[in-house]
Amino acid sequence: MEIKERYLELVKKIQDADYKYHTLDNPDISDREYDSLLRELYEIEEKYPDIKSIDSPSNRVGGKVLSKFKKVVHKVPMLSLANVYNEEEINNFVYSLNEDDFVCEMKIDGLSVSVVYEHGYLKQALTRGNGLEGEDITENVKTIKTIPLKLSKDISLEVRGEIFMEKDTLEKLNKEINEKNLIIEKENQEKILLGKKTKKYIELFKNERNAAAGSIRQLDSKITAKRNLKNIMYQLVNPLEYDLHSQIEVLNFLNELGFKTNNEVNKLVKGSDGINQYIKDIYNLRKKLNYPTDGVVIKLNNIDKWVELGNTAKYPRWAVAYKFPEDKVITKLEKFIFTVGRTGKITPNAILSPTLIAGTTVKRATLHNEDYVVNRDLRENDYVYIKKAAEIIPEVIEPIIERRTGEEKPFKMINICPICSSLLERKKNQADWYCINPDCPAKNIESLIHFVSRNAMYIEGLGEEIIEDFYNLGYIKTYSDIFMLENHKNDLIELEGFGNKSVEKILNNIEKSKLNSLERLIFAIGIPNVGEKTAKILAKNYKTIDNLMLATKEDLIKIKDIGDIVAESIINYFKVDKNIITIEKLRELNVNFNYLGREENNIFNGKRIVVTGSLTKYTRKEIEELIENSGGNTSSSVSKLTDYVVVGENPGSKKDKAKELNIPILTEEEFIEILNK
Repeated sequence: MEIKERYLELVKKIQDADYKYHTLDNPDISDREYDSLLRELYEIEEKYPDIKSIDSPSNRVGGKVLSKFKKVVHKVPMLSLANVYNEEEINNFVYSLNEDDFVCEMKIDGLSVSVVYEHGYLKQALTRGNGLEGEDITENVKTIKTIPLKLSKDISLEVRGEIFMEKDTLEKLNKEINEKNLIIEKENQEKILLGKKTKKYIELFKNERNAAAGSIRQLDSKITAKRNLKNIMYQLVNPLEYDLHSQIEVLNFLNELGFKTNNEVNKLVKGSDGINQYIKDIYNLRKKLNYPTDGVVIKLNNIDKWVELGNTAKYPRWAVAYKFPEDKVITKLEKFIFTVGRTGKITPNAILSPTLIAGTTVKRATLHNEDYVVNRDLRENDYVYIKKAAEIIPEVIEPIIERRTGEEKPFKMINICPICSSLLERKKNQADWYCINPDCPAKNIESLIHFVSRNAMYIEGLGEEIIEDFYNLGYIKTYSDIFMLENHKNDLIELEGFGNKSVEKILNNIEKSKLNSLERLIFAIGIPNVGEKTAKILAKNYKTIDNLMLATKEDLIKIKDIGDIVAESIINYFKVDKNIITIEKLRELNVNFNYLGREENNIFNGKRIVVTGSLTKYTRKEIEELIENSGGNTSSSVSKLTDYVVVGENPGSKKDKAKELNIPILTEEEFIEILNK
């Protein structure tokens, strides 16, 4: 047999073996046989480099070293998916499309890739990037054995999918890093004795996605080749050009071409019930899988309807991603600490052994109040279950009783303030303890941070750390000190990290905040039980701070949404001399005390209004404030109770639902015109 003929035979045998092993998970030759074929192929290519084919299995081992990744514009943008989190949102999505057939696919937690083939050969591979342009990672993608270098058909196309790392691969990778760190530790000990600088430890990969992203962006493709990355394909660009009219057809077509799909778990389902059942089934299955998953992708099966529905600026309208709720994890509750809020409220917190959850390291969690801890019987040195509430806030769920050793210490609520050592009080019929010292530094700092925050007086440039620094330096101790910061301008400019320009900007923002409407000031001064919404109600009803200060409890409880507790809080606040002095100082400094809303315009009084789409003249927050200032209420979903829907560009399914329910639809211009009248 001629060399060329033998070489092509080897290429085909190895490619078939790769496909059966990596794509079908059904190898038909032993590792020893495979290695023997591969070794013979390498020998021929080394001896006769001219006969090496572009789809040679040897390209899988990498070799090219790049100086950087080239940016390339996607011919068709790579859009992300809108997220849904519960059955109601899934039902709304299905209802908006008025279709029954959907394809549910496992959402793999990796990174997106788009691969271009010409006449069946892999030509280019790109990351998602910003959706419009990505980075050229062709050489690294060639090392992934689940991505064919040559398709089974002579065809040109662009296909998209997910690159990921399997769980056992990550475990092996981190084990190797730990072994290297042991060597580094030994070398460091020797260097310390000699007075030399120590070598840095190698960081472990936090999760599979983090490891896959770092591996695919290696400038040396040999490193990528060693990381054993995997891939699943799920999308064909412009499928109608290939006479494919459903997503199920696309997935089967990709299989025929030699791509690895997830068809063993992908499923065609009917309506909301089918989708929700699939999610329940997959949620239980995912723990047994060797790859990371974080949800389910729900796609309309009818591709012809995709074209009709189109996309928003960010998302396709024919698909969404359902995100799984976060699993609980186990960690150790090392000790309790206590913090002081702006109202003096004392909050117990758990200091935890650092643990990874939802991709971030958690070291601490709030325990809310004494009853929360006692009812759960949480103790120091307990092993506990934690989760992330709403995927953001760490929450301690419960202790693991069976893991107790007897060294655990029961929780004991403190009775003195951890900052100023004043005695604490627990208010009647409340779960919280309070520091009642009006001069407690912690209370003061927290109240100042609240005063300048976005939803209060909104003074940009005065963040939490800066407020704390200015407090400790003596520049800001009270609300009025903020408006006299100009007196310390020269001192501030000399501070590290500041300069004339940044200080000038802060001072300008302080002056600008003096013009805020009354509701911002009411919320900012921190009246107990008065939140942002209540502050707006009070401002609209009383128009000035002086009217509010003279209000009686009987007057207050006549107002809708103002109850006994809120009314008493307001009355008690203005009985305190210190608070009255604060108000008068702010008056002297020309802070606005008047409501600036449109009192005469109640055109939307009692109306429920939904705002959707991209607005041009107002931000979403501004237009919602206009609605509230005109007596209306805003809502995030369209229902039979909705009175109007205000639409901007690309309004999506909410506009369609409004039409179906015969709800009046207003453009942004029509809405403004009604207000102006």
